[in-house]
Amino acid sequence: MANKGNKKRRQFSLEEKMKVVEAVDSGKRKGDVAKEFGITPSTLSTFLKDRAKFEEKVREASVGPQRKRMRNALYDDIDKAVFAWFREIHAKNILVTGSVIRKKALNLANMLGYDNFQASVGWLNRFRDRHGIALKAVCREDSDRLMNGLGIDKVNEWHAGEIIKLIADYSPDDIFNADETGVFFQLLPQHTLAAKGDHCRGGKKAKQRLTALFCCNASGTEKMRPLIVGRSANPRCLRNVHSLPCDYRANRWAWMTQDLFNEWLMQVDARMKRAERRILLLIDNCSAHNMLPRLERIQVGYLPSNCTAVLQPLNLGIIHTMKVLYRSHLLKQILLKRHSSEDQEKVDMRQAIDMIAAAWWSVKQSTVVRCWQKAGIIPMELTDSGPEAAASEPEIATEELWHSVAIATCVPNEINFQDFVTADDDLIISQDLMDTEVIQGTEAGENTDEAGSEDEGEASSPQQPKITITEAISSVQKLRQFLSTCAGVPDAVFGQLNGIDEYLMRKVTQTLVDSKLTDFLQTK
Repeated sequence: MANKGNKKRRQFSLEEKMKVVEAVDSGKRKGDVAKEFGITPSTLSTFLKDRAKFEEKVREASVGPQRKRMRNALYDDIDKAVFAWFREIHAKNILVTGSVIRKKALNLANMLGYDNFQASVGWLNRFRDRHGIALKAVCREDSDRLMNGLGIDKVNEWHAGEIIKLIADYSPDDIFNADETGVFFQLLPQHTLAAKGDHCRGGKKAKQRLTALFCCNASGTEKMRPLIVGRSANPRCLRNVHSLPCDYRANRWAWMTQDLFNEWLMQVDARMKRAERRILLLIDNCSAHNMLPRLERIQVGYLPSNCTAVLQPLNLGIIHTMKVLYRSHLLKQILLKRHSSEDQEKVDMRQAIDMIAAAWWSVKQSTVVRCWQKAGIIPMELTDSGPEAAASEPEIATEELWHSVAIATCVPNEINFQDFVTADDDLIISQDLMDTEVIQGTEAGENTDEAGSEDEGEASSPQQPKITITEAISSVQKLRQFLSTCAGVPDAVFGQLNGIDEYLMRKVTQTLVDSKLTDFLQTK
């Protein structure tokens, strides 16, 4: 008689399990899905019951997609520490061998207090399998070339080969670039010299900084909502605020982190899925970008390391133009406050967020296209003017404004508007992990996503009174009256004012209808 116990049990990888779950989500009958994948109904039920675990593993990218077993390591905290270190090294394109990983594991194990841990070849193989890591042999020549920098030859090679393959299946409308920049949002012109070259790793200046993520496509037809990262989760200036022209997140250093970047990526991916679009996203390999979640509608392409200054469109004038426009808004605020004899020249975070978003939306499509052309990603023949013209357009218009503020605030003669604009270009926007920080993360669960206290750095900003919708409508009417006394007001300004008026009237009408309905139901 045949022994049924000898039948080999089939194992499924995480990727295969997710495909089964997605097939059920697509609307297929469970019986049909079970037949399609050759599994029993009970196995299908188990997959569906454990879907939350699968999704969490995919989201965290803590196991390779081909992994069939999800058992934790015996020394789980050592495993997590080594993997956190490996992700950091991998993001910088630093080549590592199995022996290097084993030595690092022993070092971290000693720091964690394990004397009996042995980083054997078997442990290394299991570590690789758990996380889907492939260690490839690299010849000495390739290693030296990578470690010594890429240079112009690598840029030309990327233009001639890899980028052509990446963009082959996408139109300029569906090719995007995302990048972060730091902003000293309260920087005054007279303090430009003190801020120039400051990396801002902590201290008082950390309270005056933000990190902003921007993303736009190659045709210049789509700029995504900025993501602003501050230090305070609930700053006083954002109380009673339910709508902002950007997304806002917070952590203790106002840096971009892997969790924040991955959250943003997942939101973009979901948006593209709803729109039935597929896009290519080009990014650099900073530490916040080095371990991405599973994405359905976004293909990610990494720019070669050490070459983003000449290959990343946002770095070639787009972010600079945004900063020119933001500093221009700031100069106008300073002039207005001095004219009205206000003591407080600094802006609060709410004003800064509004001005950063306004500056971003004001970057012209032609500026975006020229910077993509300068990066060599789209053809130069699409426009007639050169790429250098993009960044200079708004600067010419603000020189007179700069001189007025410089005289009024006693700015040293050696400081010019360009210095003011680029004062925060060297700000750190993401964290490089050290061994001690890796250990802290595994022992105490401490991470850089933990925000500062809600009013930290905001003590000097008075809480703004709540404005009623009636007051808002009255303000629009007053603005109409003021514009009627001005000559040469563009039609577009009146059109924007009409849009605001219509939005407010719809909102107040809906509020009145809802209140009447509530009163009617209460009397029944």
